[in-house]
Amino acid sequence: MRAVALASLEDMKAENTVEIDLTGKTSLADTMIVTSGRSNRHVGALADRLVKDLKDKGFGTPRVEGLPACDWVLIDAGDILVHIFRPEVRGFYNLEKMWGADRPQDRAAS
Repeated sequence: MRAVALASLEDMKAENTVEIDLTGKTSLADTMIVTSGRSNRHVGALADRLVKDLKDKGFGTPRVEGLPACDWVLIDAGDILVHIFRPEVRGFYNLEKMWGADRPQDRAAS
């Protein structure tokens, strides 16, 4: 499921995708993926495509929140959680810092 999600996001040109291992940190999921879309429309398209790809590959229908506004869409597929943000919203919530992962631009600065 993780590979399907990452491939789907890459195909749709998601930006600054970060994968966070949640094993031992929470029982919510095993993996969190945080990524960005360039606009509300791009965020919505990323979410729609990811849901379709997961369903087409036999992973069922994930729960989706945030689609009407498309500032931040959460896709809960059970073993993975995918957060798709507009860049400004992602910077505000900074989930990577909360879960102990470096954002791509933070790694480049090191």
